[in-house]
Amino acid sequence: GPTEGMGKIIQRFPQKDWEDTPFPQGIELFCQPGGWQLSKERKQPTFFVVVLTDIDSERHYCSCLTFYEAEINLQVKSSTVSNKNAEKEIEGEEESGLIPPAEVFAPKSLVLVSRLDYPEIFRACLGLIYTVYVDSLNVSLETLIANLCSCLVPASGGSQ
Repeated sequence: GPTEGMGKIIQRFPQKDWEDTPFPQGIELFCQPGGWQLSKERKQPTFFVVVLTDIDSERHYCSCLTFYEAEINLQVKSSTVSNKNAEKEIEGEEESGLIPPAEVFAPKSLVLVSRLDYPEIFRACLGLIYTVYVDSLNVSLETLIANLCSCLVPASGGSQ
């Protein structure tokens, strides 16, 4: 049904707050402006930027890339089918080599938080992370993100 869920942080880098940059609490509320809702179809990835202001009036630019992923961990209601019949049905699907198409897609967001306002650079970074994740490339996300964090960003108005 058209129920709305709550988002949760699955993984973050760095895992602990940096002394001068605390992790924005409640950021998952800003990742899905329309709410965390399942979809019957896979939607195209979307990119947007949210600007959060902390108690010290510091701006934090949260670049979000949201995509929809097939949800396979949903519980199936089968009150009319016995467990043995369900097991045979599942075994039959495995033996035929056919994988049933996903019926539900769940939103997932990649978020990059920065004090700098470089939306196009952040969009490219999130696109790279998304490609590595979706294509299951043989690169650890931790290594990729560490390399991105160690990049030097030119000063505003300076040379490229």
